[in-house]
Amino acid sequence: MDDETWVEEMNVNNTIVERGAPIISLESVRIRLGKRTIQENINLSINAGEFVAILGPNGAGKSTLLKLLLGLIKAETGTVRIMGRPPRRGNTDIGYAPQHRVLEADLALRARDVVGFGLDGHRWGPGWPSRKRTATIEKALQEVDALHFADAPVGQLSGGEQQRLLIAQALLTNPRLLLLDEPLSNLDIARGQEIVTLVNNLCRARNVAVMLVAHDVNPLLHVVDKVIYVANQHCTIGTPEEVITSETLTRLYGSPVEVVRALGRVFVVGAEI
Repeated sequence: MDDETWVEEMNVNNTIVERGAPIISLESVRIRLGKRTIQENINLSINAGEFVAILGPNGAGKSTLLKLLLGLIKAETGTVRIMGRPPRRGNTDIGYAPQHRVLEADLALRARDVVGFGLDGHRWGPGWPSRKRTATIEKALQEVDALHFADAPVGQLSGGEQQRLLIAQALLTNPRLLLLDEPLSNLDIARGQEIVTLVNNLCRARNVAVMLVAHDVNPLLHVVDKVIYVANQHCTIGTPEEVITSETLTRLYGSPVEVVRALGRVFVVGAEI
């Protein structure tokens, strides 16, 4: 191994990261919640700038995998590394957008105030004003194309607009890893595609690793680098062409699954997805 592999670099969040090391590395990981095994023998690595979709049926452990990376739960066995270190709560190198719930129509908080909770969400209210804080929020709003409704009451925004605010929140600490939990749910096809394009642009422009939980791979097929498919307490990772096949999914589910490609879309038959 040459000397350059071992050179360390300092990112903007003052985290020492080995140059060339994966952003995420999981080796022989088992996840259990109570007496239930969620996932067995997870082995995967994700590098900077990779866009990864997490797919699988309800209850298979897609969101649980994000919680593991966020340090909210611990692996029973195996090794988990985020930029070379064990997961921990409050890691500012990770931006996280939770599952979106449409906000009440009479909620009067401005869009920019909601984004600001990503900086000072530990206390209620829009936080103390400062030029640096304002500039940080403005930059995040600009990156998600939300400046034009920054002062609108958030309860009056569409689901797609509210989703942009959650992504803006996740960008505030300039993360190296972006975790998005079902950002396409409850969005129509057009708005969902806008979010996919937005996330892909952020991934490439920032060279940030993205893990996006979704139920349908079709809006993501043209942009994702890898797919993690979770089912039946196991998962597999690879390119969409490698993972979303009849042979691979049949092996993962332990029962016959047929993958049909037609009209530029992928249909998985015989599995709950």
